Amino acid sequence: MTENSTPTSSQLRWTEFTVEALIRVLGFSTIGFVLLIFFFLLREGVPVFLEVPPGNLFGTRWYPTFDLFGTLPLILGSALVTVTAIAIALPLGVATAVFIREVAPNWAREILKPVIEVLAGIPSVVLGFLGMTLIAPLIRETLGAPTGLTAFTGALILAYMALPTIISVAEDALDAVPKSYRDAGLAMGATQWQTIWRVVVPAARSGIVTAVMLGMGRAIGETMAVMMVTGNAARMPLTLDSLFRPIRTMTATIAAEMGEVAQGSTHYHALFGIGIILFLLTFLINLAAASVMFKKRRRGGLR
Repeated sequence: MTENSTPTSSQLRWTEFTVEALIRVLGFSTIGFVLLIFFFLLREGVPVFLEVPPGNLFGTRWYPTFDLFGTLPLILGSALVTVTAIAIALPLGVATAVFIREVAPNWAREILKPVIEVLAGIPSVVLGFLGMTLIAPLIRETLGAPTGLTAFTGALILAYMALPTIISVAEDALDAVPKSYRDAGLAMGATQWQTIWRVVVPAARSGIVTAVMLGMGRAIGETMAVMMVTGNAARMPLTLDSLFRPIRTMTATIAAEMGEVAQGSTHYHALFGIGIILFLLTFLINLAAASVMFKKRRRGGLR
């Protein structure tokens, strides 16, 4: 390389400045897109809070044709499906993460981790179709439910969809536990399983909590699969058998009705109002997960 072809310090500074400016613009644009989406939701959804009385808006009946916009069945339906899905996915996800990180040999770990990440890429409509054709008939015949399209069917599908997130994040949390913790547990006479469940898993507790919250955010925002397998009945899930009866979620309501609603109508604004509620719930879940991770890193830095 000749002397004339060597970049000068001025050229290097301009290149560095350009790259930093580009990264900064891209970073701020991401935040800007989220804010624009939220402002759009506010613009279209706030009118429903002004046009519809609170007693109607948070009532127990969702019949927009008769000017009944009760969102409570939709909120409780989403909560029932999401909580049940996490209750199913949490033990399976943590156990799988423990197996991959602590028990499985290296060759098995190198196979299982990519496979689990590939599972996250299966389209939700495919999972919804499998739920309608395989899981729903099985639940109807095995449990004697009036229909197989129930909240429990949706919870099984959502649990499967949340598993890759929970496994990946929990496995990373377990991997971050120092090896000295394991050595100390074994040196004190604990078995491998006692060391895992009483030392390693508690040490990774904050990361596991983050995995659960991220999985919950993934589940509560799912649309197509839930709409296909939960029956889409806007009823209050307050009875003991509500888990094995049809319900309706917020996301399914928006997807099913937005294409047919008259723009600018109260029904139109009500759907965007549901979107605001869903946006806030998802934002709070992700904020809680980020808060747990921040506290974990801060404690680690103080140590």
